[in-house]
Amino acid sequence: MSRIGTRAINVPDGVDITVSGRDITVKGKKGQLDWVLPEGIQVEQDGQELRVTRERDHREARAFHGLSRALIANMVHGVSEGFSRTLKIEGVGYRAALKGKALELSVGYSHPVSYPVPEGITIDVPDQTTIRISGIDKQKVGQVAAEIRKVRPPEPYKGKGIRYEDERVRRKAGKAAA
Repeated sequence: MSRIGTRAINVPDGVDITVSGRDITVKGKKGQLDWVLPEGIQVEQDGQELRVTRERDHREARAFHGLSRALIANMVHGVSEGFSRTLKIEGVGYRAALKGKALELSVGYSHPVSYPVPEGITIDVPDQTTIRISGIDKQKVGQVAAEIRKVRPPEPYKGKGIRYEDERVRRKAGKAAA
């Protein structure tokens, strides 16, 4: 039995969930998210709780059971509170700035790198070395953070680059002097 799939999802006040067939819609104060349930998975609403169940007990249904529950819980959390990731920029002269609907990164290349901000994502630059990415879709927030980090990932010798706020970069020793 799935440990994650059997847990109930608590629905906070202000979040409206609509299940019609295999389509599930979650609306809240921050926005609306839609998702199509996989075959063999049902969602039952009981007051302020949601329960995810499966029809059969074969391998694919067991795999989708926990996944479906986790994705629906993330949708509920996203429309009520939202998700955010913070990136830090390390390096002399490395900085970020918001120019219109694009994030401009100066990270040691001969030219600044421009990253267009996707729909549904908010990027905030409180100072030149901090980038805060927020939105209601957890997958999209994580994907945007990974794409921005990929512009200049942290290197192990000096630690320069773009890293997640809570990321620890293991440093390597440089060449020993003769």
